[in-house]
Amino acid sequence: MIYLNSFELSDRKVNDPNIYPYNVFCGKEIRRFVFSEITVLYGNNGSGKSTILNLIANKLKLKGKEYSDIAIDFSENTYFGIVDYCGRFSAECSYELGQNEETGKLVRKLPDNSRFIKSEDILYEVKKIEQKNVLADGMVYDYVNKGMTKESAKAFLATKEGSKQMDYILFAQEKYSNGETAMQIFEEYLRPDALYLLDEPEVSLSPANQVMLAEEIVKMSRYLDCQFIIATHSPFMLGTLDSKIYNIDKPDCRVMQWYELENIRYFYNFFQKHKAAFEED
Repeated sequence: MIYLNSFELSDRKVNDPNIYPYNVFCGKEIRRFVFSEITVLYGNNGSGKSTILNLIANKLKLKGKEYSDIAIDFSENTYFGIVDYCGRFSAECSYELGQNEETGKLVRKLPDNSRFIKSEDILYEVKKIEQKNVLADGMVYDYVNKGMTKESAKAFLATKEGSKQMDYILFAQEKYSNGETAMQIFEEYLRPDALYLLDEPEVSLSPANQVMLAEEIVKMSRYLDCQFIIATHSPFMLGTLDSKIYNIDKPDCRVMQWYELENIRYFYNFFQKHKAAFEED
């Protein structure tokens, strides 16, 4: 299922070459990305792959977005002027929704459970099992999302029953490693019929779990009408996902096969160099 067909970056030029996020894409030749059921944005640190996900999430107003909805754009020529460049860049981007392949009808609205899941979101959830005060903040956030006021949620957690629930969650979660907890979080977040943006989902996961998550993503794409746009440079995920891969490290962000990517070749050459060690009896 294709919910988001394409996304086009702003082509506006600014005078200051250091203004984020304009500076991230000033050397790129591509502006429009066309997505498949699973699309990977591959690149090294600082390449802009996470920024693209942030911009998409903000433009589509997905859960987990980071930037403001409306750019605050006072005069750039005024000394005291304030410009929300992230918001403005996002406002200047454009997108095209996809269509239902079975009915041929255009998608007019993204599913409500679509969301942007960042690596720091997962790390924050993992951290909640290590610090009780952070867990309390997270529980308050969860209760507020379910309709309670912040004051009511805090008051409930201060009760005997609220304390019991917190202790139960701590006990249940502490039995698992960070990677196991991260996998549980993905199981909770990822549901059928939705668009998901995943920023470096491999964080905290072992190679085996990275492959397992990638396999689940492929299944959800094929059988549960999910679409994924993923920023990663994990060789295990890249080699498992049946995906369209944009190499953000290249000026033209060309589409490449996973085994052609620099990071993958680095791993390949490393193990070739130490091949004899694996062949010893």
